[in-house]
Amino acid sequence: MLLITLPVFAAAQDALPPDIHPVTLSRLPPVTPEDLDEEGRRLLAERPNFRPGPGPTHVTIFSPSERNLGIPMGTDSFVGARNFQLATLIVAREIDQQFEWTMHEPAGLEVGLEQEVIDVVKYDRDVEGLSPADATFITFGRELLRTHRVSSELWASMIEHFGKQGTVTLLTIMGEYLKVGIMLNAVDQQLPADREPLLPILDE
Repeated sequence: MLLITLPVFAAAQDALPPDIHPVTLSRLPPVTPEDLDEEGRRLLAERPNFRPGPGPTHVTIFSPSERNLGIPMGTDSFVGARNFQLATLIVAREIDQQFEWTMHEPAGLEVGLEQEVIDVVKYDRDVEGLSPADATFITFGRELLRTHRVSSELWASMIEHFGKQGTVTLLTIMGEYLKVGIMLNAVDQQLPADREPLLPILDE
């Protein structure tokens, strides 16, 4: 999924791990045609303005079928931009994905996601005091990603608040960002030097 495009960062950051490339800030170097099969080379040639940089695009471009993975801000999403961003943050917190979180917390604030709600997710706090819909969705995401299933009661509550289409849409967003977050974790994606990490490490 294209999260938020960033300029190319060609200068190496201080104290980067030895297997991190200074342009992508990950374990993957910028893609070349030689890295790809025939279909991949064709699709790469169709994107002459592509420039590698930190984030998921330089990862997903290695896989031709995975290039267009969603809406960066969620402004056209059925569930609205606010819930779109909340979905991405729930996933980023559960898999400790610093890059995803650090890019999407400001995006969430920009589209109206309240800092109070963000902090409940960020610090793994109790959902008491949130709106019923937010409390249900955060609980749903935690239960699903931690136990890999949800109760009948929690599913029914999601349907009550978001409807069937909304619930499936939220699941789709979570699934897409989970996929991207796993890839970013695997390539040890680093933040650009000018970005402060926003996702704290939580005690076990």
